[in-house]
Amino acid sequence: MDLKELYEKSQELLGSEVKLQGWIRNHRKQKDFGFIDFSDGTCFKHIQLVYTSDLANFEEIAKLHIGCAITVTGTLIESEGAGQDYEIKVKDIVLEGDCPEDYPLQSKGRPTREFLREQAYLRPRTNLFQAVFRVRSVTAYAIHKYFQDHGFVYFHAPLFTTSDCEGAGEMFQVTTLDLDKVASSGKVDYTKDFFGKRANLTVSGQLEAETFAMAYKKTYTFGPTFRAENSNTKTHANEFWMMEPEMAFCDLKQDMDVMEDMLKYVVKYVLDNCPDEMDFFDKFVENGLKEKLTKLINSNFTRISHHDVIDILQKAPVKWEFEPIQGEDIAKEHEKYITEYFNGPVFITDWPKDIKAFYMKLNPDNETVAAVDLEVPGAGELCGGSQREEDYDKLVKRMKEMGVPETEWYLNLRKYGGCVHSGFGMGFERLLIYLTGVENIRDVIPYPRTPGNCEY
Repeated sequence: MDLKELYEKSQELLGSEVKLQGWIRNHRKQKDFGFIDFSDGTCFKHIQLVYTSDLANFEEIAKLHIGCAITVTGTLIESEGAGQDYEIKVKDIVLEGDCPEDYPLQSKGRPTREFLREQAYLRPRTNLFQAVFRVRSVTAYAIHKYFQDHGFVYFHAPLFTTSDCEGAGEMFQVTTLDLDKVASSGKVDYTKDFFGKRANLTVSGQLEAETFAMAYKKTYTFGPTFRAENSNTKTHANEFWMMEPEMAFCDLKQDMDVMEDMLKYVVKYVLDNCPDEMDFFDKFVENGLKEKLTKLINSNFTRISHHDVIDILQKAPVKWEFEPIQGEDIAKEHEKYITEYFNGPVFITDWPKDIKAFYMKLNPDNETVAAVDLEVPGAGELCGGSQREEDYDKLVKRMKEMGVPETEWYLNLRKYGGCVHSGFGMGFERLLIYLTGVENIRDVIPYPRTPGNCEY
């Protein structure tokens, strides 16, 4: 039996004999009895095992170490102690896998998150990361469920690519060439490489997803992406997951409608399906987290242009570290102020074309593009999207202006039955930071890839 099933059927199982398999998380031993904190990973809750000296193998049980894998047989009873409703009166414990006393996760002192990053393979055994990675799993399911229930086709974008979606050039190169020979010759012959040309790891599946949107009307990607950006902030990683829908016959307004509806659905799904984990985060990680998330679900998302946002920031009675300027990007402090100003999530639309990607639709003013960033209280930018440029000639002109290679297949989408279409991207780990209150991206992805760090 699993611990999850035991708690779901606790009333009918009360007084019955049960058999569980899992691990010792803590062990307190007395002269004639002992208490074991037991978990099997099937739910966030643990259960206390109580054993007494009348057991034939009492001495052996008393020697069991923290971290051991065990099979326990016992009776489910109501707990007499505080902190739990039920406990197991042990009849027998069988050791399945021992654990030495130098096991890093001992009960004395709470290990720091920095220490646990060095022991990343053990992180899921701690309460914090048991909660984080279950919420990660449930959130991923909620995203798939939302799009599947709304008629989207799940598209698997390629990880090897020759296109740079963002045009920033911060891509990991993939090669099978002998780099020592390349270095000694002083030149690279890409015709001899595996794909016969220069190839990279993808920074986004958007461009390829647009091809499917022109066939299925609604599609989405959800998978790993890679950025060779030498950044060591709490919100940047070199490998992360992106969720990117693309929709044909969809303008920027409709794009924002989907963005808002999807986010509210996913947040509510996590709150409804991870109550124990969310209570834990609210109590031990970010006080007020559940209130923040519930407020988002019930909020009306403000929609305002970038120009008007800058006007508000310039008139604000605030001494800015970074002065807000028309035509330029906004900083974290500006994002925070705007969400507080409107007391809720804010869609900032119609961004200056010079700071946005080549594929975004040029507005009639020829100065801005039909782009949007979603800012949420407490996290800033959570996702961004745009209406894509469907005009062939305008797209070619923009690509030339920005020095982006004119990729034939991408341009042909505008020739072969093209239409108004839009999409957005959301960094999955950014969403998890928002949902859990765990502020460092390294702590919401199992094995973080950051500059100088590629362990496991």
